[in-house]
Amino acid sequence: MQALPAAGAAHADVFITAALWTGFAALLLTALLGLQIIAMRMSLRRRKRIDARALARWRPVLNAAIVGEIPAALPPLRASERLPFLRLWAHLQGSLRGEASEALNEVARRAGIDAYARTLLGRGARPARLLAALVLGHLRDRQAWDGLMRMAELPDDTMSLTALWALVRVDPRAASDYMVPLFIAREDWALSLAAGILQQAGEAAGEALAQHLPRLDAARLPRGLRIAEALNAALPAGLLAAALRSEAMPVVIAALRSVRTPETIAEVRALLAHPDWQVRVQAARALGRVGERADAERLVALLGDREWWVRYRAAQALLELPALPRAELESLRAGLTDRFAADMLSQAMAESGAA
Repeated sequence: MQALPAAGAAHADVFITAALWTGFAALLLTALLGLQIIAMRMSLRRRKRIDARALARWRPVLNAAIVGEIPAALPPLRASERLPFLRLWAHLQGSLRGEASEALNEVARRAGIDAYARTLLGRGARPARLLAALVLGHLRDRQAWDGLMRMAELPDDTMSLTALWALVRVDPRAASDYMVPLFIAREDWALSLAAGILQQAGEAAGEALAQHLPRLDAARLPRGLRIAEALNAALPAGLLAAALRSEAMPVVIAALRSVRTPETIAEVRALLAHPDWQVRVQAARALGRVGERADAERLVALLGDREWWVRYRAAQALLELPALPRAELESLRAGLTDRFAADMLSQAMAESGAA
């Protein structure tokens, strides 16, 4: 009868001891966490002080370079200053062109920042690698090509697109040959992103598109043509004419949107009678861009189309035709016997201020 109370007391002692140790461990962990937070705050404040000193040293130098007064001797770039220097340099470079941009490039090279950026590109943390790619793109650093290519192949879209932007700055022609097939294949990337990067390549992008588009099948060709449209690239007339004669409606619509010159006007006119209203819409718009005064009758006929959007685009195209004065537009409107056609032309004239 005496054993039970003794066993219960022993168990109680164990529980109390365990609770004390648990409380002590929790208190210790809380103290360690607090110390870590304090250390992080101190490190952040120290980093801010270092950054502030770096900016105070280098901002006057970079500002002087922008206005054409590069110092004969640069101050030494300390290791602790390199990242804040890169951030400031990239920020300034992003809004500059011409001689001012080249002056900043000269300062960066003299400070050895190109070599440092190439090092970061290969083994830096993600934010530092993104910054390095931007810097190397602005510098047009040919030595960074292989590293940028490796970065462009990463599954991280932000890393990949940043590297592609830098590549096109380094070598527009080689980058265009690489990127045009890539942007056509990557349908998950917005056309605006593809066009924004390829625009940096200028004529090289259009030439790469003209070489690559004939090799595409009907499934891929519409996206390639849409990229050409976004770039406002002039494509070979033979290529466009073949696309306009395609039996695949997405190809025809994309080709119509890319018409910029009158070489394919015969194919455009033929598509005004296409059975699909979406094709007729784009044909009317294309005729407004490249049509002649004689095409007014064709567009007037479309004002009677059964689809509202076809009538609307035909009316807008009429207003865009060259050498079609207001008096002739008024005469055309007065001669319309279809009330819906007359109303549509009146609406388009009112919207354009021609009424």
